[in-house]
Amino acid sequence: MSLRCGITGIANVGKTTIFNCLSSTRAESSRNAFTSTRSNIGLINVPDKRLYQLAALVKQENIIPATVEIVDIPGLTKGSSHGEGVGNKFLADIRNTDALIHVLRCFDDESLPHIDGTVDPVRDMETIELELLIKDLESVEKKIEKVEKVVKAGEKKLKHDLDILLRYKEHLESFQPARTIMIDNQEKSVVEDLFLLTAKPVLYVCNVDETSAINGNHYVESVKEALREKKSDMLILAGWLEADIAELDDPEDRRAFLEDAGLSEPGADRLVRSAYRMLNLISFFTYGPKEVKAWTIRQGTNVQQAAGVIHSDMERGFIRAEVIKFEDYNSLGSEHACKVAGKLSVEGKNYIVEDGDVIYIRFNV
Repeated sequence: MSLRCGITGIANVGKTTIFNCLSSTRAESSRNAFTSTRSNIGLINVPDKRLYQLAALVKQENIIPATVEIVDIPGLTKGSSHGEGVGNKFLADIRNTDALIHVLRCFDDESLPHIDGTVDPVRDMETIELELLIKDLESVEKKIEKVEKVVKAGEKKLKHDLDILLRYKEHLESFQPARTIMIDNQEKSVVEDLFLLTAKPVLYVCNVDETSAINGNHYVESVKEALREKKSDMLILAGWLEADIAELDDPEDRRAFLEDAGLSEPGADRLVRSAYRMLNLISFFTYGPKEVKAWTIRQGTNVQQAAGVIHSDMERGFIRAEVIKFEDYNSLGSEHACKVAGKLSVEGKNYIVEDGDVIYIRFNV
């Protein structure tokens, strides 16, 4: 499956700088608001040391990591839901994402003026959320009008759908995002076609100056306090520092740079892993004569469905799967050693794949 994350926030918070840290695609950044006329799209590799350890064991140099597609959405502002600034065009880009990375400006820079005059990440966070709430409320109200007409015409079966829509309307009018509504999955299906913006999980990224990269600052503390009840994930990341690290091609140079900054790994790696956790995603591995590859699935996926991620023929003609836990493969050193030790299991289609499973699919079409 393909994971698509949207990087959002108001103008001049460092979204494009962070996008350039994450992606091999380089987008032009500017100190002027609303200069972008389109969203930037790039791919980033999901960091996973296990994949490289497996490749070393099977002596395979062609390594294909799992990837995440990221979309750098130009800055929003008050009134975006009504076409102000970049307007509705980029709200539509948000609809097509699985999750949002909301970048908050948590640094001072007199040479980079804030569009609202002062730096206040909590205000900025509320501004974006309000714009998304307004757009969602508009979508729900339009559907309510359509369903009400059908119900009045005698289609009583849709009365249940109308009740669910009215609950969403009340929730949004209380300034609560759709993702926090207490409702079961079957009831959520009533609004699936609306692709509600505030239903998407959000990872908040506090973009700080280099001196605040480890412990944060008073802006970060204000964000933590605002998110306490929301139970949302938050990361601290120094965008300009990460940009300098991303420019280094030599791994040793990168490692030395990180050590000097007091960091154990690039913030970009932490960001991708957090997005994985947020969406309940896991990876399984395959290997063969041509490559070692990581595949992305949701937790709870059975092995026949996982086979379909590799190729639809594998799912259709699934016979069985041979599964070795990565920890066993890594400690014993080979597939043969795992077989001898009884660590290779043969599983049917209902086996639930676990993170790090090394899988070989038997199929026939």
